[in-house]
Amino acid sequence: LTGKEALSHFPSLGAPGGSGPGKGHVKQCELLQLSRKQKRLCRREPGLAETLRDAIRLGILECQFQFRSERWNCSLEGRPSLLKRGFKETAFLYAVSSAALTHSLARACSAGRMERCTCDDSPGLENRKAWQWGVCGDNLKYSTKFLKKFLGQKRIGKDLRAKVDIHNTNVGIKAVKNGLKTTCKCHGVSGSCAVRTCWKQLSPFHEIGRLLKLRYDDAVKVFSTSNDAVGHSELAGPHRHGPSGRQPALPRPTDLVYVEDSPSFCRPSKYSLGTAGRTCSREGNCDSMCCGRGYNTQSRLVTFSCHCQVQWCCYVECQQCMQEEVVYSCKQ
Repeated sequence: LTGKEALSHFPSLGAPGGSGPGKGHVKQCELLQLSRKQKRLCRREPGLAETLRDAIRLGILECQFQFRSERWNCSLEGRPSLLKRGFKETAFLYAVSSAALTHSLARACSAGRMERCTCDDSPGLENRKAWQWGVCGDNLKYSTKFLKKFLGQKRIGKDLRAKVDIHNTNVGIKAVKNGLKTTCKCHGVSGSCAVRTCWKQLSPFHEIGRLLKLRYDDAVKVFSTSNDAVGHSELAGPHRHGPSGRQPALPRPTDLVYVEDSPSFCRPSKYSLGTAGRTCSREGNCDSMCCGRGYNTQSRLVTFSCHCQVQWCCYVECQQCMQEEVVYSCKQ
């Protein structure tokens, strides 16, 4: 959350929901590894600590899902060291973390878990009517405004790493914004649309994670260059041919950017546990994941439900079947 600590190091990760209103949320804020300013904001916002925990869980699970078949599988081990570097994987971590925070805050507002925000109040939509019909728009406007204050992004980073981290954080926020959709519901007689209510709704986080993974695959390596027109340095990518010769290309606001090439992640290091013992697909990714070391083949029997039938009135009856399954895992 601060860009300094690993998101995996929160003691409350995986814990059940918050302890309710009152002083419970203050204790939860103290358990989180936040800066002094962030803890102050957390104490002022009942419901925020629980929302931060939800965001951490959401970001970690989505990262692990998107990288489940790759050498770096977004494991929690090695994350503190990874966040200190400028790899593509670091870029993805910043983006998916800020996206999860944005998404979770907006949903928490519409779900009534935050005291200082409620349903979306964007102009042009009949939000009050939507609320009367039992729906509540996701409040992305409040979420992004609060998040920039929470992350302290008013100052432009002076060094290259700071610029890169801020850029990738904003890529995650933009990915959530791009997934915001207008959803409408008809209330007319016999399903007609004589009366229609519309509200803002966020895309499922899986869609945002898939988009950020595509951004990771096409990430741009950048360096810092001086811009005399604006009076400060900015990020620049690979050179391209322009009217006055070869010029550095500026990364797009939606590009994930990095400054140094990633390690192979094949062997154990301070960044990951390596790929030894990881399961893989023989027809798919075994050659790549196992880094040329080869893979072991093991057969095992698995039990599954089969021949299921619906019985009157209200239950399904299944038999238990067994089948042989072949598992492939990378050699040491």
